[in-house]
Amino acid sequence: MQFERIKKETVILNPQKDMAERRIPSEIRIDPLTGRTARICHFMELHWEKPDFQALIAGTESWCPFCGERVLTVTPCFPKDLIPEGRLRKDDMVLFPNIAPYDSLGAVATFGARHYLPMTDFQPEKIASAFSFAQDFFRRIEATGHPESVYHLINWNHMPPAGSSLIHPHLQVFCTSSAPNLMRQELEASKKYLEHHQSSFWEDLVADEKQSNERYLGSIGRSHWMTAFAPLGVAGDVLAVVEDARCVLDLNNQDLMDLATGLVKVMGEYDRMGIYSFNMNFFTGTKNDDHFRFHLLFSPRTFFNQRLGTPDIGAIRNLYNETLCMAFPEEINTLLKQGF
Repeated sequence: MQFERIKKETVILNPQKDMAERRIPSEIRIDPLTGRTARICHFMELHWEKPDFQALIAGTESWCPFCGERVLTVTPCFPKDLIPEGRLRKDDMVLFPNIAPYDSLGAVATFGARHYLPMTDFQPEKIASAFSFAQDFFRRIEATGHPESVYHLINWNHMPPAGSSLIHPHLQVFCTSSAPNLMRQELEASKKYLEHHQSSFWEDLVADEKQSNERYLGSIGRSHWMTAFAPLGVAGDVLAVVEDARCVLDLNNQDLMDLATGLVKVMGEYDRMGIYSFNMNFFTGTKNDDHFRFHLLFSPRTFFNQRLGTPDIGAIRNLYNETLCMAFPEEINTLLKQGF
């Protein structure tokens, strides 16, 4: 397992210190699986001020399509040959077709009737139930023999900084035969790693991270939690790998509860930093992909400049597809470990 770093240093003359020489470190890190690079630079204190949430959400409930009876009147239905009842319901959660789908078979699943949920109000039981609800949908689709029932994906964009156009918490749920870019790269690289090393990359990664303890957070059931070596997000990423699970449909109810429990812990610690928004994605193989292990990636979302609303994705990420993180993942690990 190679954790490669290219160390850099910038030298400037600091006008605030009578032009004294100042040396600023940075790193380029190479992801041990895919080879993509991430820059550790642009260092800032990992602390943000939360907005006035009452002002942020004021009036949004009055037109929210997921609130009250509107969720059963304005949201679309599936064709009867796919989901005969049109929509799926579980407790106060509703799953229905995505009116702006990412693929030919996409859905949205609400977390329930409550319009606004801060990160600290999510309970493991509710998250696990929502994941199980999405699993039910995946199994229903798989039973029809639908050609898109290959990869079963759950994406979570929580709050506007993460790309959510609605305050009401919900999941993007879809089946696809076309693996998204990074997941496809991971699938291909995992297969090559197994062929070359005769071992699973994901099992080796967990073993190495656990042994070094630089980025390892801990285990919950079959799930192993760690800060990512080459993160995608400016405030780092948290990776959870599930032992012996190749795909979403390999996850049992206890796995879902364990994943939900870990997410609540992570959300709590990022909330302490003043972060209130995040992306979370499932990365999955198929049931026959022995070289792969199911994992989820949690990436907090925030601003470079809160007063101006400057997003945390600029030209380097958007056009070069080169990520940057504003702190060393090992330092972020120390912060997150307090509550893990």
